[in-house]
Amino acid sequence: MNLRMKSPIKKFGEWYRNNMALNRAIVAVLFGWQLLHLFWLTTNVVAYRLLGHAFFDPNEIYRLLLVIADYFEIPALVSGTLLYFYSLKESSAKRSWLFIILINSQWMHLFWITDEFVSAHFRGAHSYFPVWLIWAAILIDYLELPVIYDTIKKTGKNILKKSNL
Repeated sequence: MNLRMKSPIKKFGEWYRNNMALNRAIVAVLFGWQLLHLFWLTTNVVAYRLLGHAFFDPNEIYRLLLVIADYFEIPALVSGTLLYFYSLKESSAKRSWLFIILINSQWMHLFWITDEFVSAHFRGAHSYFPVWLIWAAILIDYLELPVIYDTIKKTGKNILKKSNL
């Protein structure tokens, strides 16, 4: 038996580092789906609460896309955390740690106050949570925007670099 055999974790780590552009693109796509959710949140839930009028009432197709976006959130959080963990060596450690914190703040929102609860509360349903706590849950959702921007920007630069544009 070869004692110098690499563990599966070490093999994965090497593969991950060697394919950072691909992994960043995957994270960008997964987080990009969250833009649909944030659009709905802003134009439906937040607009209704602040202005008394929702500017976007999703049809069946958009509701289906919202469900898909919700299902992509967990893989986006896991893969985004992994991406910035591996990015600690290649870029600013402070920035990577900040993005890891922003990404993982989403877990609190996922298991704390769901979107359905926030939407129902703002439309008049009874709630045991104070309004400021519900606004905090909404603001947590927007904390992923810097990560979305960063991953899409770096993926775009990589694509342009590879295509010599």
